[in-house]
Amino acid sequence: MADREQNIIEHLSELRKRLIITAVAFIVFLILGFVYVEEIYNWLVKDLDVKLIVLGPSDIIWVYFMIAAVIGIAATIPVLALQIWLFVKPALMPHERKATLSYIPALFILFIIGLCFGYFVVFPTVLGFLVELGGNMFVTNFTAEKYFSFLMNMTLPFAVLFELPAVVMFLTSIGIINPYVLTKIRKYAYFVLVVISVTITPPDFLSDFLVIVPLLTLYEVSITLSKIVYKRRMKRLEADPDHEDYEDYQQA
Repeated sequence: MADREQNIIEHLSELRKRLIITAVAFIVFLILGFVYVEEIYNWLVKDLDVKLIVLGPSDIIWVYFMIAAVIGIAATIPVLALQIWLFVKPALMPHERKATLSYIPALFILFIIGLCFGYFVVFPTVLGFLVELGGNMFVTNFTAEKYFSFLMNMTLPFAVLFELPAVVMFLTSIGIINPYVLTKIRKYAYFVLVVISVTITPPDFLSDFLVIVPLLTLYEVSITLSKIVYKRRMKRLEADPDHEDYEDYQQA
């Protein structure tokens, strides 16, 4: 009993260490983000036909923080992935350590791809639809705070959701999930993804279509990749009957 409590304490201490390292990395990248906010801001608004306005000093700080936070999050993802890998590393077999380590750059790349998809595809489509919807009814002026809040809502969810394939492959490789579970819960996953899509887009078919189709495709791609990883894992377990997960393999 005492050994078990000691192991729990050691695991919690290790987890605390990994979380602290990740938090420190985020703060460092956040500070670096503040340094380059002006350059990034100018690039983001270069194609706008109107000049953004602010309603008070707090809006300026908020815009700075939003842009710097995105930089901080994007740069922290590899650090977070590495810390998670280091935390679970002792429970992995040597070949699993090599395989799962490769998911770290994949997470960062998929985050950037999702960010680009949201910014270059979804955001201009939705923004154009809303501006056109106003027509001659309104004078179109955007505050910097509202504009960038809208921009983040249209890009960050995709950056996170585009990481689904890498996350699924990682969890499959360490035996937490398998493709059969993903297939079984497919209809529920579809429902959740559709709800997310409808929530973050305006109520028109084009915007919903642009969001729903890629997300559902991502889920199907995740299932396919999970099957590949799962089959490789099962072959290794079959060749290593002494492994602690061999009983799970026999039941699968």
